Amino acid sequence: MPSQLVCRPERDLPVGVLTISGTLDRFTGEALGAAVRRSLSVLPSRLLLDVGRLHIADPLALTTLGAVVCQTAEFPAVPIVVCGAGRATRDALASAPDCLGLRMADDCATALAEADAQPAQNAIRVRLRPVPEACRQVRNLVDQACAGWQRPDAAATAALVATELVANVVRHAHTTMRFTLGLRDGRIIMAVRDGSLLMPRTLDPSITDAGGRGLRLVRDLTDAWGVLPVSDGKVVWTQLV
Repeated sequence: MPSQLVCRPERDLPVGVLTISGTLDRFTGEALGAAVRRSLSVLPSRLLLDVGRLHIADPLALTTLGAVVCQTAEFPAVPIVVCGAGRATRDALASAPDCLGLRMADDCATALAEADAQPAQNAIRVRLRPVPEACRQVRNLVDQACAGWQRPDAAATAALVATELVANVVRHAHTTMRFTLGLRDGRIIMAVRDGSLLMPRTLDPSITDAGGRGLRLVRDLTDAWGVLPVSDGKVVWTQLV
């Protein structure tokens, strides 16, 4: 009989909580990785994994979780806390080198209370339709946020990058998008999540080409950028120092 693994998001923001129950093995490992990426894609301040009812049948399946930890170390760089793990689960996680970035907590309720008590992060989230007007909306939003965060030095560049991220969805993805703008440790973070599985790619257009320079411009103007794939789309993210 096939193994079953249930990954249920209990809440997304400001702290994410993902309850994981069932059996983790080589058949269900990918489902765990996809669920964790999905929870991280909304950029919570912290992600709690409630594993009190998880049985690890094959420790090698933790390589999928370790891959997510490594993939998201730069973005969204969200602390992941494993809650309610039994001795066997703790031992399995301790033996997986790629999972060393995970924190441990005895129970989820205490970890959630501690996370909720932390100061709120500077973050703005808006939903936008895939229409040209969205570019103007996001430029205004970035200008106002940079002024409020005393970062006028970054306003012009951040507005240009945000415009290109949104315009890329308008031109290619054609889906509703969620734009997130945040200030974390002095870095301006911008991310756009859309509902298209088509991965973006940078092009090298000639001087006579009318388009194709958007993502190359994003690459050149930011300190870091990348793509986080999720089961129902992707998140394109950038960081400015």
